Amino acid sequence: MADRVPSAGPLAHLAARPEASQGREFEQPGDGTRGPRSAFQRDRDRIIHSIAFRRLRSKTQVFVAPDGDHYRTRLTHSLEVAQIARVIARALGLDEDLTEALSLAHDIGHPPFGHAGEDALDLAIAAHGGFDHNAQTLRTLMRIESPYPTHDGLNLSWEVLEGLAKHNGPVDAPHWSLAELDRAFPLDLATWPSLEAQVAAVADDIAYDNHDIDDGLRAGFIELDDLLTLDFVRDQWREVERRFPSAPRDRQLRELVRGQIGWMVNDVIEQAREAAAGLGSRDEIARAGQVAGFSPAMRAAERRLKAFMYARLYHHPQQVETADKARVVIGHLFEAYSATPALLGPGWAEKLPADEPQRSRHIADYIAGMTDRFALDRCRELDVAIPDDLSNV
Repeated sequence: MADRVPSAGPLAHLAARPEASQGREFEQPGDGTRGPRSAFQRDRDRIIHSIAFRRLRSKTQVFVAPDGDHYRTRLTHSLEVAQIARVIARALGLDEDLTEALSLAHDIGHPPFGHAGEDALDLAIAAHGGFDHNAQTLRTLMRIESPYPTHDGLNLSWEVLEGLAKHNGPVDAPHWSLAELDRAFPLDLATWPSLEAQVAAVADDIAYDNHDIDDGLRAGFIELDDLLTLDFVRDQWREVERRFPSAPRDRQLRELVRGQIGWMVNDVIEQAREAAAGLGSRDEIARAGQVAGFSPAMRAAERRLKAFMYARLYHHPQQVETADKARVVIGHLFEAYSATPALLGPGWAEKLPADEPQRSRHIADYIAGMTDRFALDRCRELDVAIPDDLSNV
């Protein structure tokens, strides 16, 4: 069966084509027994079936170890990014399977406890190159997650790996782990990635900008009156009140979030159509700069929203206190495993390199793969002190 061609759309001629993929790091003979899937469909399915993806269900998005079931985790965030990205990709005529694969995988390198865990691991192995969650995504998918008998990693297509490596745009100074992988399987780091990768990246911004509002309001860290000091949010809220004056407040708030997402999605679609005017082929994307992103006006509004969220939610005193406690947990785990490597999980102790920097990086790989719950359980098992009240909601 022929590879699926993206649906018609204004940028369909710029879409990635699975039949024209630059291939995989390890040669893989065709196997017709696995179904009539394109290369990018296979990539998406490999990601979904991976252990690393499943672990995202218990990794921090904003709130550490939340007691409530309604708060987002890295898994639910990734699913929401994929939904938003597919809407944009379909409207533009891009390859939806590649877009979805990139969206689902983009946070796989995050350690437990979110950015607090990342900071702690970066400090723990600072003398050995440090830690970067985006580079760790590639390291996990290309070397650590290894379910196949013939090669390391998931052996994803070049287009998926390139898009993940350039999640934030071209990479001029790659982290040590990304540099190692790039030497093994060059990803053309200095250029712009596919439009599918750009869509996945901006969908990430749209998802967490707005869903973090939802979680922040639910947790009581953000007050609606404060949020309405942003004029563009106030305009959305007034429209919600006009259309649904009798609706309960919780439903109005959810409608506000939906409206914000739709506003941003429509802006990205229009901006991409305009920015891509004159591009005749996919080869021109690498040199064109960002094509699929916010308009200048929306970018300014989004930056104001981010500044508000940092001030009122991400840097909230209770969040800062919890992050400090989480960093202590990760630091203690690293110290314990460094002092007694035999305590590492099955298979990990046996594979521990004898020399630095590989030794410390191996321990960091093990900790980075943990969920919040698993990290706390290991602390109890190792009789490592756990700060009180680590959950902040």
